[in-house]
Amino acid sequence: MERIAAQMYTLRDYCKTPADIAASCAKVKKMGYDGVQLSGMGPIDPQEMKKILDGEGLECCATHISADAMEKETERVIAEHQLWNCKYTAIGGFFPKENWGRKLWEDFAVRYNAIAKKFAGSGIRIGYHNHSHEFAMADDIRPMDYLINALDPSVWIEIDTHWVARGASDPAGYIERVAHRIPCVHFKDLIVTAQREYKMMEIGDGNLNWPRIIQACKYAGVQWYIVERDAGDMEAFASLERSYYNMREVMGL
Repeated sequence: MERIAAQMYTLRDYCKTPADIAASCAKVKKMGYDGVQLSGMGPIDPQEMKKILDGEGLECCATHISADAMEKETERVIAEHQLWNCKYTAIGGFFPKENWGRKLWEDFAVRYNAIAKKFAGSGIRIGYHNHSHEFAMADDIRPMDYLINALDPSVWIEIDTHWVARGASDPAGYIERVAHRIPCVHFKDLIVTAQREYKMMEIGDGNLNWPRIIQACKYAGVQWYIVERDAGDMEAFASLERSYYNMREVMGL
């Protein structure tokens, strides 16, 4: 049975304090989730986070942290992830505000590869999570394609199905491209409204080709299927519950 995790960023409005985080993790576990990805939560002592995870029987499959933290607080980041028995962290994306072009992405890749070297031998791997802007041309390169080739092989790629589709590309195709370099994938669905606006949906309730995506995940050796929904009509806990039901009961994961 595939392991399914909840991206806690989905519940960020309910995770402001340690007590909130504990209550949210309990609800996630009760839904059936095997693990969580820690992101978007309020401050909490690492030891207290470990106590919550152990108490609920939840695995910390991955985290999202900043590149600055990886670069400047490497020892702390490593120690926390080892404490949580978490092998994977990633940045939520690189969001340049100016100087869009090839050199911008070349400079980023050089910096991120240098950060990756700081984690060598720690048992912790850093990764990159995409959005849609990585599919906009930067001079003669498509940044997503460039990053896959330019980032050190130790850097894992966290494909987000929704944002790949928003970038007018094929989620399954990109999952296959980074086979055996994608321990964790972000499952997020998508529809286009009558007003021609993109909208995030619960897994299985949108337009993405989930049989094809799941086939690609199995081919690529994905270990964790992480459910995330940034925003939407359904209340956040109900959204996670709906996605989990569809993945287990409808899709057969």
